[in-house]
Amino acid sequence: QVQLVESGGGLVQAGGSLRLSCAASGRTFGRRPMGWFRQTPGKEREPVAAISWSAGITNYADSVKGRFTISRDNAKNTVYLQMNSLKPEDTAVYYCAVRVDGRRWQELDAYNIWGQGTQVTVSS
Repeated sequence: QVQLVESGGGLVQAGGSLRLSCAASGRTFGRRPMGWFRQTPGKEREPVAAISWSAGITNYADSVKGRFTISRDNAKNTVYLQMNSLKPEDTAVYYCAVRVDGRRWQELDAYNIWGQGTQVTVSS
C-alpha cells in the first residue's frame, strides 16, 4: 500500500512563496493522476490542483490559477506544488492524494489515498 508524506509547509509573509512536496513510500504512484487539496478549520476540504500521470494535463482552482504550479517527478515518486504570491486566504492544511477513477478532478471521492497534510500559514 502506498503512503503519502507531504512536506514543505510553514509560515510565510503575504507575497512569499513555498514549495510543497508529496513523496510516496511503500509503492509507487502507479499510472495515477494526483491532486492537491486544502482545508481550514470548519470548512470542507477544497481542491487546489491536479496533474495527470504524464504531467501533460494540469488543472487548477480559479483561486490559485496563475500563482500555483503543480508538477511531478515519477522517477522520484514525488508531486510538487509551487505556491507563489501567497495570500492570507491560502492559509490551510494542504493534502496530496492519489486519484483512482475518472470522476472530475475536484471530487474528493475520486481519491482514495491521502497524506497526513502539511500546514501553510500566510501572514498579512
